[in-house]
Parts: sequence; structure tokens; C-alpha cells
Amino acid sequence: MGQGRRKDFGEFTAKLEKHIEKLPDYAQRAQEKLQRYIPPSEQQGSSRPARPAPPKPRPQMPPMPAMPKISQQLTSMAAGQIPVVADAKAKWARWNEPAAKLERRKRRTSRALTFWILLTFLCGLFAVVAGTGLLKDGQADVLQAIAGGAFAIVFGTFGVKSGLRLRTLNRTVLPAAPAAPPPLPPARSVAREPMERLAESEASLAELLRQLSQPTSLGTMPVSEIAVADARTTAAEAAQALRGLAGRIQAIERGRDAAPERERGALDAAVKQLREQLDDGLDGYGGLVAAAGHTVAASSDGMTSSKEQLSDATDKLAGLAMALRELS
Repeated sequence: MGQGRRKDFGEFTAKLEKHIEKLPDYAQRAQEKLQRYIPPSEQQGSSRPARPAPPKPRPQMPPMPAMPKISQQLTSMAAGQIPVVADAKAKWARWNEPAAKLERRKRRTSRALTFWILLTFLCGLFAVVAGTGLLKDGQADVLQAIAGGAFAIVFGTFGVKSGLRLRTLNRTVLPAAPAAPPPLPPARSVAREPMERLAESEASLAELLRQLSQPTSLGTMPVSEIAVADARTTAAEAAQALRGLAGRIQAIERGRDAAPERERGALDAAVKQLREQLDDGLDGYGGLVAAAGHTVAASSDGMTSSKEQLSDATDKLAGLAMALRELS
């Protein structure tokens, strides 16, 4: 056993010596493989450092076209300026209009009426033919004639109902569609913020005047119908005059943008002056809204001071509206 172990150890020693003798060959092979991955400039001697290669000139790329800003794209998408989305919204709005719904109901009822009339005529014709014996060589078939007459009566009843319904639809009068709110000025215009305030004031005044038109819990009217009608008419005239003044501001702004640089200062001064007049008009309109609010608040107490305030505010706004119409 001892001799076998010594023999195995001797064989291992001999193999190890052979590998040690081949170490220089292994090192030379490794150096040759390493030189394949080293640039030629670094393979020179260390005494003369390699000069860096001059950078290659990059080819001139054509200028890229100016792309729209992402913020502008997102703004246009939020404003609903995408043609496909705008067309879809317009079609959906037209489909849901009361007039369009009424026309579709008329067409369906008219088609149903035509269908029932045709079936009634065919069943009546069948009953006549079966009763006269034309189907069986002169022999009348009473059962078929009765069946045809019964179906003719049933279908005729449906036809009469469809005709009455079509008559009712033709006499239907649709309520007047509410007027769409006037468009606001562009966001860059100085008239945009005042027109937004005017729209809010109009909504508030309409609700207040509606409450003043209804009787209180005591069964009395807060103010007379004539005072409410005067306030409503005066408010409408003032709003129209204010929008006319805002349109004048927008026209001057468009002219200023197209005018030479030396002329823009005078146009800016004109826009500023008109904006001050527009603010004064909105203050007068707000006074009428405030007077209407005080009247609604005091209507349950039967106070008359707030009613006088409403009349005074209406008179003041009427004079202001007249002045604004002269300006616009």
C-alpha cells in the first residue's frame, strides 16, 4: 500500500514538473493574445509616448426643424383644439339636441305607420280573396276570410295609433333653446378678466332676481314686478354695453400688434384708458348685484330700505349703461 501511494505521488510530481517547464510558453501565448486588443499607438516603446490621434471632424448635420413646445401642445389639447375630438363633440351635441330627437321620433313613427297600413291592406285583400272563393276555384273559405279580417283589424288599430302619435309629434312645439354664452376674449387680452367677472355677476344677478320674482313665506312679493323687470332690462343693456367696450379693446389690441413699434405706446395708453372705463362699468354692475342681494336678505323682514337701494342701483346702472353705449 505504501509503495502504491509513493508511486502515485511520483506521477503527480512528474506532471507538475512538465507544466512548470511549459510556463514560459503559456506566458508568451497570453502576451500574443493580449496584443490583439491593444491599439498600435500603445504598442510602441515607453520611451517615446504616442501622440494622440487628431479628432476626426464631425459631419455637419442639417438643422432640425423647430418643434412645437410641449406646453403649447398640451394647452391646445386641454382647450379641445384637436380636430377629431372637436368634430366628435360637435356631432354628439347635434345628436342630443331636442329638435334632432324630435325628428328621429317622427321618422320612426312615420315608418311604423307605413308598415301597419301595408299589413292592413294585405290582410284585407286576403280576406276578400278568401271570402269570394278565388283561392279555391270559386269555393269560399270562411275561416281564412275571418282570419284575414281579424288581422286587418289588429294591424289597422296599430296604424291608427301610429297616425295619432305622428299627429301629436307634428304639433309638438319645442321650447326655445337657451342662448349660448358669448365667447370670452383671448387669454392674452386685458378684457378677458373683466368679462369673466361679468359672466359671474350675470349668473348671480339672474338667481337673485328669480328669487325676488317669487312670493315670500308671508305671501307678499319682496318688490314689485315692475322693479324686477326694470332691473333685469337695465342689467342686460349694461352687459351688452360692457361687451361692446371689451370688443373695442380687442380691436385696438389687434391694431397695436400690427402697428409699428413707434405707434404702440399711444395704443397701449388707449387700451389702458378703456380698461379703466370697463372696470368702472363692472363696479356699477356689481352695485346692482349687491343691491339685489340686500333686497333678498331683507325680504323676510318687510324692510323697505333695501327695496329703495335696488331702485337706486338700477337707476345708476341705467345711466352708466347709456354712457358706455356712447363710448362703444
